[in-house]
Amino acid sequence: MNNSLPTPSDSLDRQGGARPGVGPSVGPGVGPGVGGAIWRGLRGRCPSCGEAKLFARFLKQVERCTLCEEPLGHLRSDDAAPWLTILVVGHIVVPLMLSVERVSPWPTWLAMTVWPLVTLVLAVVVLPRAKGALLSLIWVLRAPGSERD
Repeated sequence: MNNSLPTPSDSLDRQGGARPGVGPSVGPGVGPGVGGAIWRGLRGRCPSCGEAKLFARFLKQVERCTLCEEPLGHLRSDDAAPWLTILVVGHIVVPLMLSVERVSPWPTWLAMTVWPLVTLVLAVVVLPRAKGALLSLIWVLRAPGSERD
């Protein structure tokens, strides 16, 4: 029977070393937990050390951390980051738009100018943070499928 619950040996990687975010969270060399890694990703920092930049350009992650040398270039968030961005931005813009429209209806030209701009700005702000959080989550969980073939 395949039990999906982690066993004590699951906290060790194949080389016998501790896997960050899995198993005990005390002791030297143990990385951040899931929440810590996600927070580092939201800030655009390396999920391992939390200091170096996670992205070389707007959405292109670095191949490896410049400080701790953790390999990060193999991680793939694919369409999850845009999906999360649409979810977050939609849940901000639509209620805001409906609230403004209920209180004071704007002329069509103003609404057709303001709301797309607000949506675009929010998307540009949220997208790298969403990708950083998802890359960090993939990293800390050592999710399968994140490696290159």
